[in-house]
Amino acid sequence: MNPSTHISLLPPLLLLLLLLSLLSTSHAAITCYTSIFSFGDSLADTGNLLHDVGKNNIHVGRLPYGETYFRRPTGRFSDGRLVVDFLAQAMGLPLLPPYLAGPGRKGFRRGANFAVAGATAIENGFFTEKGIQVLWSNNSLGSQIEWFRQLLPSLCSSDSDCNDMFRNSLFLVGEIGGNDYNYPFLQARSLDEIVSYVPRVMDAISSAITALIELGARTLVVPGNFPIGCNSAYLTVFRSNRSEDYDAIGCIKWLNKFSRFHNNRLRVVLNRVRLRNPHATVIYADYYSAAMSLFSSPEPSGFRISPLPACCGGGGPYNYNSSLQCGNSGSNICADPSIYITWDGMHMTEAAYRKIAIGLLKGPNAVPAILNTCPQTNQEFSRPQYVLSDDVLDG
Repeated sequence: MNPSTHISLLPPLLLLLLLLSLLSTSHAAITCYTSIFSFGDSLADTGNLLHDVGKNNIHVGRLPYGETYFRRPTGRFSDGRLVVDFLAQAMGLPLLPPYLAGPGRKGFRRGANFAVAGATAIENGFFTEKGIQVLWSNNSLGSQIEWFRQLLPSLCSSDSDCNDMFRNSLFLVGEIGGNDYNYPFLQARSLDEIVSYVPRVMDAISSAITALIELGARTLVVPGNFPIGCNSAYLTVFRSNRSEDYDAIGCIKWLNKFSRFHNNRLRVVLNRVRLRNPHATVIYADYYSAAMSLFSSPEPSGFRISPLPACCGGGGPYNYNSSLQCGNSGSNICADPSIYITWDGMHMTEAAYRKIAIGLLKGPNAVPAILNTCPQTNQEFSRPQYVLSDDVLDG
């Protein structure tokens, strides 16, 4: 009997306790995928932007970034680990090296991270034509897929070798698309204009995951967007005197409605990709619901009763100031990041990402849960397909 069979026989409570212990250490792990390849933006970047621009040229290259786990800045936009880090550690894999850092001594056989902070789903030229400034990165999702194509010859030597490898690999595609909206939102473009970008974002994501499937990917996790109406930066920029603009938590309702619109469209797109590729498992990761559960009930999850202010920032009611970002001289840092959900106004703390990772591995924030898709060694493995009609997802 292999290790994954032993795990499946554990009582649910013991399995959950085991998973929690695995997420707090890298010394033991569940036998599951043998490599992870990750694409996206700053929510998944493990250091690509830092290697691209240099640590002296960006605030994330300075403490307190990385202080909780790494004790130094690594290029991650958090105080510690990201969702992708927790997924890797739960499976006994090394933390994903950033592609732009080079292969290093061990290469990329056990995984690579292509995500770049600031990246968009749509190619940058689209925004340039509209007079929208894209900061930090010109490495859109399409560029990241091209990096993966270029890496393929060093990963596997034949079609059969690649098929074997990718059958046991997990592909995390996103979160991506958030910056396609962040840039125009924060540059005072109208909601109607930004809504018109959504179909292009969907096309870019669909093209990327289809390309990965054609290259051999068999299990892909595609996250939706977080509730931007609960984001400290958005709460600061779009602060309103109208009580009707806010929900009971204090999040801005119309911004969260936009996030749900994006996510509903994405679920429709993923369903169509599944129908065209029944041999692949395409998992929607519900970042929105995962985050809202933390914001709506922070204390049971170990967070402070006022969940919206950032841990690190430049002051104000939400501790966010675009002119005084976390890591810059004069910014402040909370005493205990583990009780904060939001790290720097735009990104979450390690503690929040850990909760979200558990929801993806075990459910309910991924259907099927990632651990339920683990390949079975030396056995035919039939993954269940989850296909819903478009009209159900439109609600």
